[in-house]
Amino acid sequence: MRLRDRFEPLLQQRKQAELFRRVPLVTSPIGTRIQLNGKTLVNFAANDYLGLSEDPDIRRQVCAADDATFGSGAAHLISGHHLHHHLLEDELSDWLGVERVLLFSTGYMANMAVQQALMQRGDTLIHDKLNHASLLDGARLSEAELKRYPHRNMAMLEKRLRAAEGQAMIVTDGVFSMDGDMAPLPDILELKEKHDAWLLVDEAHAFGVLGEHGRGSFEHFGLQADDDTLRVGTLGKAFGVFGAFVAGSQIAIDALINLARPWIYTTALPPANALAARIALKKVQQADAARAHLRALIQHFRAEAESLGLTLWESETPIQPLILGDAATAVAWSRALFEQGFHVPAIRPPTVPKGSARLRITFSACHTLEDVARLLEALAALYPCKS
Repeated sequence: MRLRDRFEPLLQQRKQAELFRRVPLVTSPIGTRIQLNGKTLVNFAANDYLGLSEDPDIRRQVCAADDATFGSGAAHLISGHHLHHHLLEDELSDWLGVERVLLFSTGYMANMAVQQALMQRGDTLIHDKLNHASLLDGARLSEAELKRYPHRNMAMLEKRLRAAEGQAMIVTDGVFSMDGDMAPLPDILELKEKHDAWLLVDEAHAFGVLGEHGRGSFEHFGLQADDDTLRVGTLGKAFGVFGAFVAGSQIAIDALINLARPWIYTTALPPANALAARIALKKVQQADAARAHLRALIQHFRAEAESLGLTLWESETPIQPLILGDAATAVAWSRALFEQGFHVPAIRPPTVPKGSARLRITFSACHTLEDVARLLEALAALYPCKS
């Protein structure tokens, strides 16, 4: 069979069902205003929650540094572990109050590495059914058995824990990337302790945003992470730069350094990125006013959307999904908003369950109340067209 014979019918089916993926071309810096496919748009599609990706001070300091090269030249264990990597790991661990942090190139790699390295054949990984794809792929890379529980369903989580063989690890997003809701961490921690499980929380959409000082889901709920808990964070969302990290105990990080294939066998993050993240971390620590403004934007949007009768998911985070149902409707709304000057992507199966296609609206602290008002006006004009 030729490759074309296998995939041409499949891709044609996707096109007919409005499920074919295309890559939009951005020809401007990423911010709340972007040039996309030749058109200037208000961007409600980025994860740049504090607006740091367009911070001129970060760019200026990195460009002025003589020791921040754009290539690390090797893996961390060979010769690629630079002083800026070392300092960033120390500064992140101090900020989060953990024994150790380990840098990764991407959150995807970090999520795969933790499960592959720490879980063995005969162990059990227990996942929320709406976990990010990288968490699911990490489970597949591991030799442990994978069990899943319905989204945020603590009764089913406990049932899975009772039936687990070997060492159990609970795996969950802190903030779910397509729904914007939060994992019920107080309940999860209670079950973790009761059943002597380990815990992995992907805090990609929580670090920098949630909690009084942006330290994520645990700070939001007033919780402490113990030695059997690992948290994954990314530097490409609220931090506005690039990279990722795992935060945990010294023994957990030592195990990753020695056993995690996605960390061992890859080139280290460029030192320039590590320096940019160090500068961004200081700005995240000083961003209380930006976080307050972001929360106010979200609350205003939700209140006004409810008055319009729009169906929003239960979310108090910058991710605000507008559920439309079928893929064709979601695509039509996204295209209509594009013509009116907004970038709001349609999220369709298989990224989300069938029948829950949506617009994924994301907010930044750099958005204004006027931006939100204009978006609401455009959505209100579309609402009568919903089938």
